[in-house]
Amino acid sequence: MPRASGCAAEAWAALAPLLAGQPRVRLSRDAGKTYPQKHERTLTGALPSFPAAVRIFGKDGTCAAIFLDFDSSVAGVDRVEADVRAVQTWLHHCGARWIEDYSPNGGRHVYVPLEKRVTFSEARDLVEALGNRHRSLDKTPHQNLLHGCMRTPGSPHKHGGHQELAMSLNMAYDIARRPNSAGVWAAMNADLAGEIAAVRALRLEQSYTPTPTPSTAEAPEGLRPTGRMSRAMAQMALTGLYDANRYASESEARQAILTGAAAAGLELTDVERRMLQGTWPGLASFYSRYASRHRIPALRRDWAKAVDYLRQNPGFRAGKNNARISPTSQPNTQPPGIQGNPISSNPHAEHRFIRTWRNALRLKEYEYAESRTGLARRMVLRALGEAAHKTGSRFIEFGDRSIAVATGLDHTTVGAHLRALRAENDPLVTLVEAGRGTKGDLYMLTVPEGVKTAAEDLTWRKGKIHALRPVFRELGLPAAFVYEALEHSPGLTTTELVHLTRLSRTAVSESLEVLAAWNMVTRDRTRAWSVVATTSLKELAEHFGVMEAVAAQLHKYRIERILWKEWLSRNVNTVAELLSPGEDYPWEAFEGPPDEWALADIAFT
Repeated sequence: MPRASGCAAEAWAALAPLLAGQPRVRLSRDAGKTYPQKHERTLTGALPSFPAAVRIFGKDGTCAAIFLDFDSSVAGVDRVEADVRAVQTWLHHCGARWIEDYSPNGGRHVYVPLEKRVTFSEARDLVEALGNRHRSLDKTPHQNLLHGCMRTPGSPHKHGGHQELAMSLNMAYDIARRPNSAGVWAAMNADLAGEIAAVRALRLEQSYTPTPTPSTAEAPEGLRPTGRMSRAMAQMALTGLYDANRYASESEARQAILTGAAAAGLELTDVERRMLQGTWPGLASFYSRYASRHRIPALRRDWAKAVDYLRQNPGFRAGKNNARISPTSQPNTQPPGIQGNPISSNPHAEHRFIRTWRNALRLKEYEYAESRTGLARRMVLRALGEAAHKTGSRFIEFGDRSIAVATGLDHTTVGAHLRALRAENDPLVTLVEAGRGTKGDLYMLTVPEGVKTAAEDLTWRKGKIHALRPVFRELGLPAAFVYEALEHSPGLTTTELVHLTRLSRTAVSESLEVLAAWNMVTRDRTRAWSVVATTSLKELAEHFGVMEAVAAQLHKYRIERILWKEWLSRNVNTVAELLSPGEDYPWEAFEGPPDEWALADIAFT
């Protein structure tokens, strides 16, 4: 190993675990441009081959060190040098010890290890205050509880080379092992007291207006019993950011979150799990001022207050809980000319047909290239299959927006894919009737003649057919297809997965790496992969914050539906004919993630 690489590996192994807020690291596979959450891994002493940034904050919303990132792209290398010298002088004045490294492009990092972990709010205030003094200091790593991360000494750099220490490794390791005391932290805050007060005052002047949704716009924030917390409360629990004009302190903010959770029907154990597993690090940070053994008792006391408040305000407990509505009543999926057709009058026969159609889909998938377009069309077809199982009919009148929610695509993109799919020579779907008014296009699942015999002879695949489950909005379509293959056929090697999924070996290998990093799949001694059944896809989706994207998409489509109905009522005479009696896209009615909507497996004899 070359000397430079060897030094980088030693620095990484010695310092990264001590500086990180939690033992997790994010890799950049696009040459240092982004560090996406899906490429997060367990932090080990082995030097990554890609640019790697450790997580600054832990699951409890606290950090073990202050990360100061001086960016040369802001005002040049000379400015960085001047700001670093000024900060080092200030740290020395406060009695602090620090670790310093530099990037190949002239940027500098200064790390201030802390003996006592500090909360997200405390760290953010200090770094923002210090950033107001020094122009080249990037404040953003400490402004994001969920995604704040930074490269540590030894990490590969996007321009080549590594983050190199500006001191000996022995000295840096000694500082990391003997971090700054609580007294030093107090001295740093005392010296910046004026700037910190200014930062907090500026935050009070800034408006904080989360995007309204039906759950936040129709009732006091967080207190509407929808079965799901309002987006504003969920965001507060997730990020630790709150409107300082509404809540005077973290105590009031956390009480609002708990009241919202109780009103939404969550149990105390649900909240405890979200805090302990790192799903709600923002809420956890609000309790980090307590010693660790006192945090859960404090949470339980606050929960009791929230429950008492709701008992005294019974109006907040009433309401329809759409999240628990079972999709037993679906919109009519057949036009007048098809209703009563013997083909669709027997639900068992329809489900048998749909399973044969699924066999045809498996046989035809090789025709869709491993491009973004091809993968998206495969997922649209799965969404149609799931919709058919939901209604017990091969005829599907779910609008483009329904399929968009189920696939994570834009509805205009879904429309383009459907037009392309029905235009194929031997298609899997046929357009029966074009949509009118609020009624969507009516499609029929079709078993292509070219594969009909093979599809009928092929054994039906057990289990459900899924559209894009929410967690894969973050992890990607290839990972969704790999996971699906392992659900149906556990114990597959990488080579077998390549054959089954019709993906390249590179795509399959990268997907397996991502899935394994989140404990969704595991490999045994024979190098065969299987799904980890105990890992909840729903909890991971919540951890990634994906449900916010789903909620935003649903909210957008609700508004568009209302506007479209208003336009029809003003401009179309035959309104009664054009307005569908049921929901235009029934996914919207159930308020839950797509993986909760699939029917249970149906057995036929």
